[in-house]
Amino acid sequence: MASRAKRRALGGGVPGPPGDGVPRDEEEEDGTEDEDEEDDEDSDEEEDDEMVGQEVNVDFEAYSISDSDHDGIKKLLQQLFLKAPVNTAALADLLIQQNHVGSVIKQMNVSEDSDDDMDEDEIFGFISLLNLTERKDTQCVEQIKELVLSSCEQSCGKSVVEQLEKLLNDTTKPVGLLLSERFLNVPPQIALPMHQQLQKELAEAHRTNKPCGKCFSYLLISKTFMEAGRPRSKKGNSQKKEVLMFANAEEEFFYEKAVVKFSYSVQEESDTCLGGRWSFDDAPMKPLRTVMLIPGAEMSGIMEKLQEHLSL
Repeated sequence: MASRAKRRALGGGVPGPPGDGVPRDEEEEDGTEDEDEEDDEDSDEEEDDEMVGQEVNVDFEAYSISDSDHDGIKKLLQQLFLKAPVNTAALADLLIQQNHVGSVIKQMNVSEDSDDDMDEDEIFGFISLLNLTERKDTQCVEQIKELVLSSCEQSCGKSVVEQLEKLLNDTTKPVGLLLSERFLNVPPQIALPMHQQLQKELAEAHRTNKPCGKCFSYLLISKTFMEAGRPRSKKGNSQKKEVLMFANAEEEFFYEKAVVKFSYSVQEESDTCLGGRWSFDDAPMKPLRTVMLIPGAEMSGIMEKLQEHLSL
């Protein structure tokens, strides 16, 4: 098992999932538990209802990627690729093999008597980069490229498809697949130190001629969504402009600098995190995946934007 060479706090008091780490009241020991069981259940339900929407402070730490993280990384990759024909297990293996870049985030100080079956090694998110040009003969890399190009053919004109295909296959200008995944309720502030650390690691990899060194551009597949079934205006046939929303809010800054970008629907792939209604008052959301190709020269400016908007 690989050692945890990198360990650093990502900031205290980061809002976490409602209910995490919240102690429950101890049961009364007055011999009336059987009589009051139904009342206690009603009371617990009321308390659970009150917890909805509340913020709970959770501290995270980042670690270098290790063998034990395989299942957690695979799970998050499946959240991204859904039913697409991409071997997420093999992709997770590649990310573990090159653990000189990338990090996983885990909750700090998980107590042994925690309410939930919380695993101290449970992954809440990860970040890494895979050089698609260096790994061009790997099956899962070819699957990702095929997915991106086929989706582009369905969503874009011929000129865009040809441009993207040329960029992906230009061996003189390597393309890196940027992977930054986390659970939906982990706040975007966690992304700033993760991206900053990754950029440092990539610079060091380039300096020491290690895999995942200098990339001329970055390919990012982002979880996005739009309001579904927006009605047309009664005064005319024009619709309001559809607003593209990002599950990982910081990825909008990458989108702004992309030279190639398009979205495709994953409505048929049962994306329960982004599909359907989030509450009875919310509009139904159409889940998408947005592909973008960002020039490497734009990364410093994007990092400045992240620093400006996500600093704790």
